[in-house]
Order: sequence, then C-alpha cells, then structure tokens
Amino acid sequence: MSEAKGALWVVATPLGNPGDLSPRARDILGRVGLVLCEDTRRAARLFADQDIPPGRFLSFYDHNEEGRIPQVLDHLAAGGEVALISDAGTPVLADPGYLLVRAVREAGHAVRPVPGPSAVMAALCASGLAPQPFVFFGFLPRKSGDIRQTLGRFALAGCSLVFFERKDRLGKSLAVALEVLGERDCVIARELTKTHEEFIPGRLSDLASRDLELLGEITVVVGPALSKPVAAQDDVDRVLCEELASGGKPREVARRAATRLTGVAVKDLYERILAGRGEADG
Repeated sequence: MSEAKGALWVVATPLGNPGDLSPRARDILGRVGLVLCEDTRRAARLFADQDIPPGRFLSFYDHNEEGRIPQVLDHLAAGGEVALISDAGTPVLADPGYLLVRAVREAGHAVRPVPGPSAVMAALCASGLAPQPFVFFGFLPRKSGDIRQTLGRFALAGCSLVFFERKDRLGKSLAVALEVLGERDCVIARELTKTHEEFIPGRLSDLASRDLELLGEITVVVGPALSKPVAAQDDVDRVLCEELASGGKPREVARRAATRLTGVAVKDLYERILAGRGEADG
C-alpha cells in the first residue's frame, strides 16, 4: 500500500427489511463524503428511512462506471472516504463496482467491505438445497442459446446454481435449464426479507411447466444433479419407445421421457430421437 489516504467502503444495504442495515453500515454511510449509488433517489430514501444525515450522492451504474473512476480516485487521493452501495443487497456481485474496486486497489487505496444482506446468500441458505459448492451467475443471458451455453459449462460440475431472473423470462429460463441440466430440485425465492417473501420448491420439470405469475425480485436456486444412479440403457430405450408412441414433437417427447428417467438430460434424449428419425426438430 502507498501512503495515499482515503478508503472505499463497499456497503451492503437491506434487500427490503430496513432492520437488516447493520450499525456499522449506518455509521459509515453517515460519515463518508461521497456515496456512489445506482439510483440517487432510492439512496436518498434509504438515508431518510434510516435517519442518516443526507450525503453527497453520485450516480454510479454500468454505463458510467469507467467514467466515474477518475473522480472517485481524486476524492480518495485528497483523503476523503467513499461508500459504494447498490439498490439493494451487496454491491459488485451482480451490480457495477468491480472495475472501480480494482482501480482503487491499483491506486494504492484501501477497499473495505461492510458485509450484510445478500439475495444470493439468503436464497441459498433457506432453500434446503446443497449450499456448497455453488456457482452464481447474476442475471442469465436473454437468448436461449446463450443460456444453454452458460449453464452447460456447469452441467457436470456437481454444484448448486444460483441466478437472478425477471418474471417475464423465468419460464423460459427454467425450461432451458431443464433441457441442459436434466431433472433437478429447484427453489424459486422472491421478495426476500420483504412482506410477501415466498419460497417455491419443486423439480425443474414441474416449475418450468407451471404458469408462474410472480411479482418482485426473483432468485433461483437449482440443486446439483440428483444423486440417484443413472437410468440403465434398457430403461431409456423402453421409456423413449413409450413416449414416442404417445406422440408429440421430438422436444416434447424428450422432456416427457426425462421426467421419468434419472440422470438423463433432455438434450441427450432429444438428439437421440432426431438421430433415430433422421429429421430436424419440427
């Protein structure tokens, strides 16, 4: 560390319940000279709700992060303190801040975490699914092909997967997860720590097929591959024949078969059906 003064505080703020702001976080937010926040109006409401003296707020989000870094470094070099907050929860993990933290460290200033609320940790620890190891994705990509590629890299990793999702894309993301990962336990957590907090457990096949009209912030936890033996080849052949006889498009048949088989991914069944028919998906 150089002799440069100043410190950047990475401060966790409540997800919804105001009682979750720690006394240490309140003290730091009340004393720093500059508060970086995604939305200055939301930050002002947080300060008012917590009886924190209003500070100097500076908007800080994905599209202006790099442009703000010199201003923050100047403030730190002058001996000032800066707090980084997000709209809710722990900054940096799924919000801007990574580039800033790296730049502040490279400039020789201290970066101090003030831990607290985190939607990732809250959902994971209350889900009842294996907590470790786990992988956190932030928000999944928008396109189905990109989701397949993102999740596919961890299909055989033996870990739980955690991601944020928007209500209008939840069904599609769960369906793609089922296709790529095969049947798994899953928990949808919404409105964590708020009045309408809810945990919806189920298998991926069940949740992907339901018409879920959920409001609020959503965190999804998908458990590791089910720890049962992989279905025997004879069972796979039998189930596929039965489902093919029932009719339907190849992808639909593959999904039905996957719900009856253990450790067999929808994708593998689908490709097998196409190979047997010598046709493209209709």
